[in-house]
Amino acid sequence: MRIIFISASIVAIVILITLGFIIHQAFFWILLGVSPLIIMGGYDLIQTQHAIRANYPLLGRLRYLFESIRPEISQYFIETDLDGRPFNRRKRSIVYQRAKSVRQTVPFGTQLDTTEPGYEWIAHSLYPTHIEGDLRVTFGNNQCSQPYDGSIMNISAMSFGSLSQNAILALNGGAKLDHFAHNTGEGGISQHHLQPGGDLIWQVGTGYFGCRNEDGTFSRSLFKENSSKSNVKMIELKLSQGAKPGHGGILPAEKNTPEIAAIRNVKVGTAVLSPPGHSAFNSPQGLMKFIKELRDLSGGKPVGFKLCIGKKEEFEDICLAIKETEIYPDFITIDGTEGGTGAAPLEFSDHIGVPLYDALSFAANCLDKHDLKKHIKIIASGRVMTGFDIVKILALGADAVNSARAMMFSLGCIQALTCDSGHCPTGIATQQKELMKGLDVKSKTERVGNYHKNTIHAVKEILEACGLHSTDELKRSSIHRRIEENKTATFEDIYPYASK
Repeated sequence: MRIIFISASIVAIVILITLGFIIHQAFFWILLGVSPLIIMGGYDLIQTQHAIRANYPLLGRLRYLFESIRPEISQYFIETDLDGRPFNRRKRSIVYQRAKSVRQTVPFGTQLDTTEPGYEWIAHSLYPTHIEGDLRVTFGNNQCSQPYDGSIMNISAMSFGSLSQNAILALNGGAKLDHFAHNTGEGGISQHHLQPGGDLIWQVGTGYFGCRNEDGTFSRSLFKENSSKSNVKMIELKLSQGAKPGHGGILPAEKNTPEIAAIRNVKVGTAVLSPPGHSAFNSPQGLMKFIKELRDLSGGKPVGFKLCIGKKEEFEDICLAIKETEIYPDFITIDGTEGGTGAAPLEFSDHIGVPLYDALSFAANCLDKHDLKKHIKIIASGRVMTGFDIVKILALGADAVNSARAMMFSLGCIQALTCDSGHCPTGIATQQKELMKGLDVKSKTERVGNYHKNTIHAVKEILEACGLHSTDELKRSSIHRRIEENKTATFEDIYPYASK
């Protein structure tokens, strides 16, 4: 019916245009202009996919137009500085300012309502201190022969493939510039990770990309080859991530380019499954033995694992396995459920996994209870942007933090929320070369480095204002939160320390 209608419309329009041209040329141009509208309106009447268009031909199309530009209208014309999700304009702006090393102050006092439940602050001192040097942390216990002196803030896991080559080059260049680490994500080590020369944390996921056999199992020889690269400073075994814990991903065949296939050690043009779980082990004891194997194969580099806390008894079992096997991971990365990703099912993003503060305080308490914290550093990730974000997380028990989305903002991300479409307007989360070319690697490298430097400086200023000499002196009791209009509590009240 659609074909008949469109064909008849075209014939009728051609006849009318011909007659109009013979009678009067002005009529010809009018018909020529309105004919596409006639065809679209007629098609709207007979199509069955959209009720709005069928009931309101042509006009109904405006609904879809306005819906398509709703995020832009909201962001540019409706949102206040404190609106916007997942990050408000105030938070985004401070990243942009620090990345550009321009004015980083705010006028006229806070815009936050200090009487609202959820408002947080830190107790300062009348006797400020002065901290010399950088804020660093050493990863690697006595079972590690190549410890790594790292920053307290590093780039969280984002794979090449989800990010463009220009974005990877700029991130790693920024890491090189200000001496911090860049997590590769589970997509493997690309030439874009290696070229700038920044320190790398190589993430090994369930798909073992970059260290897999043809059947998808773990390849010891490939792992040894890649882990021996001088840029690789640490290895992170990914068990799960905050945004979609327990959910494996699929690399569609059309995205599996020759370059990405070579990096991941898979066949070109095939859909590649990233399973929900690991095939190399299936128990806490097996996890510990695998960590020891990875440490041995890498020549003694720091090895740890990343997870989003789910069933707390399973993390407790891991702690018991560490004590039983006496194999100590060098670090554990705790990812909160509010962590980001390019694409995840809504149910997983919104309702699966423990939020960062609850997960971090639990994990730190669990390690303390089993007397393991002295062997294992904790890295935490989940909506880390400002110096105060970092201070709060360190006070809860972390030794360092990872940040992904703030680093993307430093590259120029505008929170367009199109990461999963492949059409990122800033050239960050895309493989389209025409979009990627707008991301200038040299200038963005400087901005990533600047953002890190200025944020670490902000952390130092907070510590100094509180009369502290290092991040080790941060305590949960120093952070306060309003829990009711006339009631406050410290982080120690809300997240009490473990009782051994």
